[in-house]
Amino acid sequence: MRTLAYGSWPSPIDAALAAAHDGHPEYVGFVGDEAWWTEPRPAEGGRRTLVRRRADGTEEPVLPAPWNVRSRVIEYGGRPWTGTVADGQPLVVFAHFADQRLYAHRPGAGEPRPLTPVSPVGGGLRWAEPQLLPERGEVWCVLEEFTGDGPVDVRRVLAAVPLDGSAAQDRDRVRELTDDRHRFVSGPRLSPDGRRAAWLAWDHPRMPWDGTELLVAEVTDDGTFGEPRTVAGGPRESIAQADWSADGRLLYASDRTGWWNLYRDGEPLCPREEEFGGPLWKLGHRWFAPLAGGLIAVVHGRGATTLGILDPETGEVVDAAGPWTEFAPTLAVHGERVVAVGASPRSAHEVVELDTRTGRARVVGAPHDDPVDAAHYPEPQIRTFTGPAGREIHAHVYPPHHPACTAPGDQLPPYVIWAHGGPTQRAPLVLDLEIAYFTSRGIGVAEVNYGGSSGYGREYRDLLREQWGVVDVEDCAAVARALADEGTADRDRLAIRGGSAGGWTAAASLATTDVYACGTIIYPILDLAGWGAGETHDFESRYLETLVGPYAEVPARYAQRSPTEHADRITAPFLLLQGLDDVICPPAQCERFLSRLQGRRVPHAYIAFEGEGHGFRKAETMVRVLESELSLYAQVFGLNPPGVPTLELTK
Repeated sequence: MRTLAYGSWPSPIDAALAAAHDGHPEYVGFVGDEAWWTEPRPAEGGRRTLVRRRADGTEEPVLPAPWNVRSRVIEYGGRPWTGTVADGQPLVVFAHFADQRLYAHRPGAGEPRPLTPVSPVGGGLRWAEPQLLPERGEVWCVLEEFTGDGPVDVRRVLAAVPLDGSAAQDRDRVRELTDDRHRFVSGPRLSPDGRRAAWLAWDHPRMPWDGTELLVAEVTDDGTFGEPRTVAGGPRESIAQADWSADGRLLYASDRTGWWNLYRDGEPLCPREEEFGGPLWKLGHRWFAPLAGGLIAVVHGRGATTLGILDPETGEVVDAAGPWTEFAPTLAVHGERVVAVGASPRSAHEVVELDTRTGRARVVGAPHDDPVDAAHYPEPQIRTFTGPAGREIHAHVYPPHHPACTAPGDQLPPYVIWAHGGPTQRAPLVLDLEIAYFTSRGIGVAEVNYGGSSGYGREYRDLLREQWGVVDVEDCAAVARALADEGTADRDRLAIRGGSAGGWTAAASLATTDVYACGTIIYPILDLAGWGAGETHDFESRYLETLVGPYAEVPARYAQRSPTEHADRITAPFLLLQGLDDVICPPAQCERFLSRLQGRRVPHAYIAFEGEGHGFRKAETMVRVLESELSLYAQVFGLNPPGVPTLELTK
């Protein structure tokens, strides 16, 4: 063992390696007997491709560059593809990111052909959750249609797109299945007999984890919908997903008890204080999938998720055996086979298949392959801390770790507190090479699932109602202080870091506490009044009514909590990172914030990236982000990481 100061340990995990492994498989499905999914390509401009697993076990991308299988519906996107076997060959329909048109494609039979037109109005026409109905000659999906140039000039309906391409230049050939009485809808699920359709709907100011309605309508022989009726849900009941069992009974995940549990025709199947659903940030998330034989594949858990098989007759759940400790909200079933995406603290997300007959689970796609000796990976701890008023705070602590280095005995390590986005999200306990990039150099990381995070029941989620900028800030600070008090972290070398809503928490923490020596703020919300008054997209345009309160009733609260309004209180150095194409947290937020700092001589750096939106996807961007962040900590904490370019801090 070499004795070297924290932050100066040599690491084989460089920024390029971490960037190359960013992202994970998503939106699994079956095309005939084959498992397919989308997969990121950071080195190819951050596009996502469609991958198939052939019968012989080989994987191959279905679409070459520049095809980018990604929807922009509600800006966060949704399931962008579907597929089937027609005339003995695969047929897929997908949304292409560049123009948001739907395309049909037969692999090996020429270029994809467009099914939908380009609209010159506002954000155009966007599509998500496509479902192929070859017998009707249609694709049913969610249509998001902009009616003007503003971010909230938009309507959403369920629509049927003809497969023959007749709508490629003619919007009128798209058949609308529903009216636009609801602001938001999810994709329809057709009953096994084709006679009924079920979907979710909700309206401003609710977010889908606040309250949704489960709607059911009769489907006539000509494919039109009858008058929909609400069968579950409401303003304070969130239905996360709905589907039909093989025998035509309605399944759904509701949090009416305070936990997302499964119901069949209104009756609970497995009442537990754990989640069988989650926040619907992307249309097409799936936490359960009914099998033909009556069993139900489920992704469930409390603070973590596992893959299991639920017997609805007994309420018993049998979990899949294997090393995976976290499963993403994506599932597909075919016969007795279940495909999911799982990960663990020692392995990145990979495509997992469970054979329900044998109970055997195995990796069938995107297999984890250690790019370096796994001895350099962090060894996380699942911790629960005590916050203000005695409330629990859930966190994952990643101490510095290196197989061949240790620090002098009289030193304590620096720590970075990571605040996740959402804020109604959750930091999963999985292998993340961005975290390993820091821990393998001697810098600890603590991911905080602060009050408001999902995965711990509705009561925990509701801790953030009208308390954003308070509870999240307090919980992160409580974890930081606790780590220092117990001798785990150096009290004078603490940092805060977050992106999106986590960027808000990082900035608010620097403005309202003296806990942190510096911070990294990534595509943040900084000015509540501006963000809530037309600067963001429609999906979250009234989210602040829940997180902060209605502006008309509490305008002072918006100013009181906004980092932009209190930039004069920030004295700690910071790094601000922003995508110039971000329509969720636009660059104008950063620019106003920086203008308030002029003349205050606070060391900082602002890096804006062309061609990046909300969530960095290009490998070269992620490399610069990680190296800049490490350089900030090196300068503030007095570290000496080898081989890292120096970030120029201005005042």
